Amino acid sequence: MLKQQLNFKLSQKLSPQQIQLMKLIQLPTQAFEQKIKQELEENPALDSGKEEVKDEFDEFSNIEEDFGNDTIETDINVDEYLSDDEIPDYRLSANNYSIDDEDKQVPYASGTSFNQYLKTQLNTFRLSQEERDIAEFIIGSLDESGYLRRSLEDLMDDLAFTQNVYTTEEKIEEVLFTVQELDPSGVAARNLEECLILQLSRKTPTKSVELAIAILEKSFDHFSKKHYKKLMSKFSISEEELKNAIQEIEHLNPKPGGSYASNTKIVEHVVPDFTIRIVEGELELSLNGRNAPELRVSRDYSNMLKGYKASKEKTKAQKDAVMFIKQKLDAAKWFIEAILQRQQTLFVTMSAIMYYQKEYFLTGDERSLRPMILKDIANEIDMDVSTVSRVANSKYVDTPYGTKLIKEFFSESMTNDQGEEVSTREIKKILETVIEEEDKKKPLTDDKLAGILKEKGYPIARRTVAKYREQLDLPVARLRKQI
Repeated sequence: MLKQQLNFKLSQKLSPQQIQLMKLIQLPTQAFEQKIKQELEENPALDSGKEEVKDEFDEFSNIEEDFGNDTIETDINVDEYLSDDEIPDYRLSANNYSIDDEDKQVPYASGTSFNQYLKTQLNTFRLSQEERDIAEFIIGSLDESGYLRRSLEDLMDDLAFTQNVYTTEEKIEEVLFTVQELDPSGVAARNLEECLILQLSRKTPTKSVELAIAILEKSFDHFSKKHYKKLMSKFSISEEELKNAIQEIEHLNPKPGGSYASNTKIVEHVVPDFTIRIVEGELELSLNGRNAPELRVSRDYSNMLKGYKASKEKTKAQKDAVMFIKQKLDAAKWFIEAILQRQQTLFVTMSAIMYYQKEYFLTGDERSLRPMILKDIANEIDMDVSTVSRVANSKYVDTPYGTKLIKEFFSESMTNDQGEEVSTREIKKILETVIEEEDKKKPLTDDKLAGILKEKGYPIARRTVAKYREQLDLPVARLRKQI
């Protein structure tokens, strides 16, 4: 049976403008500049520059004309779209921002690519056309670290399908051995074990080198797990002999292609969104000047409005044109206001973070970082938690102690044995220091680390120590062991 029912429901939705503003706030400096550029291209009523055009628009601030029986509402206060004398100076000058407006270029590295470097070396070998095709295909199959991660069977199939080269796995392996003779040493290895052995085989054969090769070939598992007593027993060697062999291995490069490949990539270029300086013992915050563009209404639009005002007869085409102008002016006005609101939101949020963590920014000691979550800052500035998250998530601040990702200043809290709330960052720093100072011959287990932290006033469980250790990218005790 069909039944009709009427329900009332109250819901709150963000307007398209609010959504766009949230997106603007989330953008870091470089992405924000791209957004400005895109908006300038798409909206002809928007222009960049500092030129004052207020006087030319004053007489057109309110336009309302009749078209026969049609009346068009065009109450456009053009002054609202312009940078004028009523706008405070700090919005028009760089005094409150970093002087880095010209630092906009991302540097690129130049040079020969890793693959090309290897292919050039093939000219020093006598290879048939088939062998050269296979060698170049192998080189093209290497990953960024210089390893060959694909099986010989896969290479054979791909050579047939893509290069029209029909060969055997034995032939591919034969050519692979030739490629493995190229520089850097260890390139084209199929695994870490083979990579290290290839590098050792090029060294002057000494007792330590020969022992290192034997360990890798016959007991790689014991070596990787640092079972040193088993190695000494198996090879009937002293601790000193094992130590010398391990030193030979530790001096090798596990990623032979990594260092070369990184030289031909785009250099990562982080642009700080904020700068914090210590001036006469007080903190001073500034917003990157590239976050404060000077936008205004295009001069062309003033001329269009002037022509419309002077025209005695208002045609349908002119009416349509003025409506188009109004739409573009509305969009320009909103965008300029959104940028100003973005500046204010960024500055207010970062200012609250700076003063919340004042002791850290004055000293640079990570142990001085207070426990701080998004809600703490949201309550300080009376904004939504999501807004604070957008500001903190992808932006950087230049401090006297280096450029930091803002979200790194946030951490949860725990209570120490004095009943005081401390930051988990403080505990991680102490944990890292304890591990650095431990006896590497007898590294501390997670249980012992938990005991030491408890003695220092931080009663945390062993599993919590393990979690913090993993977040610090520190291995378990067995893998930290050294001879």
